[in-house]
Amino acid sequence: MTRTPRAILPDLTPFRSSQQFRLLWVQGLVTYFGSSMAMIALPLQIKDLTDSPLAVGAMGAVELVPLIVFGLYGGALADAVDRRKVILLSEAGLGLLAVVLLVNGLLPTPALWPLYVVAAGVSALAGLQRPALDSLMARIVPHDQLTAAAALNSLRWQIGAVAGPALAGVVVAYAGAPTAYAVTVIGFAVSVLMCLRLSPAPPAGAADRPSLRTIAEGARYAWSKPVLLGTYAIDLAAMFFAFPLAIFPFLAQDLGAEWALGLMYGAIPLGAIVVGLTSGWASRVRRHGRMVVLGAGGWGLAMAAAGWMSNIWLVLLCLVAAGAGDSISGLGRSTIWNQTIPEEFRGRLAGIEVLSYSCGPQLGQVRAGAMAGWTGTRTAVWGGGLACVAAVGLLAGVLPKLLTYHADTDEDAQRRRAQKAEARRAEAGSGRGGHGEAGRDEPWRDEATAGTP
Repeated sequence: MTRTPRAILPDLTPFRSSQQFRLLWVQGLVTYFGSSMAMIALPLQIKDLTDSPLAVGAMGAVELVPLIVFGLYGGALADAVDRRKVILLSEAGLGLLAVVLLVNGLLPTPALWPLYVVAAGVSALAGLQRPALDSLMARIVPHDQLTAAAALNSLRWQIGAVAGPALAGVVVAYAGAPTAYAVTVIGFAVSVLMCLRLSPAPPAGAADRPSLRTIAEGARYAWSKPVLLGTYAIDLAAMFFAFPLAIFPFLAQDLGAEWALGLMYGAIPLGAIVVGLTSGWASRVRRHGRMVVLGAGGWGLAMAAAGWMSNIWLVLLCLVAAGAGDSISGLGRSTIWNQTIPEEFRGRLAGIEVLSYSCGPQLGQVRAGAMAGWTGTRTAVWGGGLACVAAVGLLAGVLPKLLTYHADTDEDAQRRRAQKAEARRAEAGSGRGGHGEAGRDEPWRDEATAGTP
């Protein structure tokens, strides 16, 4: 293999350096494919029971509040208790909710209300689990492999985003919702067994019990760090102004290409997959703040171009480019978060991150729909894209430390690297192999870290 292909292929070093990273990577893929079945079957079952678009849309409403509340609480919980227990118990809880869907689906006349209860429960458990997962990733991969691990995690989720719903659609169409729910139950059973193999991940030092005060402490820490504020603000702006997926059906209709609607939805994750498969270059980047800014700006510019174009194939190409830009921005965000946030705050700030990348798209859907009704579909797409570019540029100017961030010289990154090195030395001196901040050759082996999407 020549030097050039090696330079662009994904950096697989995290797989080799951390057995726990390999385990979580595969576990996440299994969970995603299993849960995709329920993600597709649940709204379709509500549609079949009610024949009401409003009833289907209400599912999003019942999911939002639990996600916000339990996402913030889950962040504080991840800093206070063993993160392995949080992941394991929440995964088991998600499996039990899948059993509820299966039992309800097998009834002669399935009830409607359990579907909403399960949707809210899934959102709550996901909010609890995600900060623990994200903050756990920050322990298990060496520090200089952060970007490579983020790229591998992004690749996993994007593959799941394309293949999971496609497979789920076939299963639901030909075998029905109960079969899809049964596959979901099996997937979570396998995932729980894999989670049992995770090593304990106790909190760093004497942690306080989760409370509003500890959540506020995390928020104050984030507010005091312009680099972190920049990553959150730019992600929110990009999603709010340039996330028009809700109006894709109307865009396809305007273009006379209703047949291409599925391709439009798949084009964005395809762009992210392309970045993941060619992400070897990302491990050599040191100015990750510029990745965040340029990637988010590219996302907005590509969305603006998609709104301008009248040829469906050019629109699809623009959407692929948008997905690539968003993925690049995400790699930069994940790397900065895991390089700079101290272990004692990692869970709480992961909870804030959940809000950053969950609420933004939902608000963006509302923005796109409202603007499309006022100005027209294509104007809502290209106008939102230009607004995204302007907002990203303004935020980069207001928060210049994001642009000047350098992984080798940033004070917080240096402090985090030293913190992990000290933990590794302490583990080596005590003769323990893998249950603290960093082991030597076993699961918590460290020089530093990684993150998910």
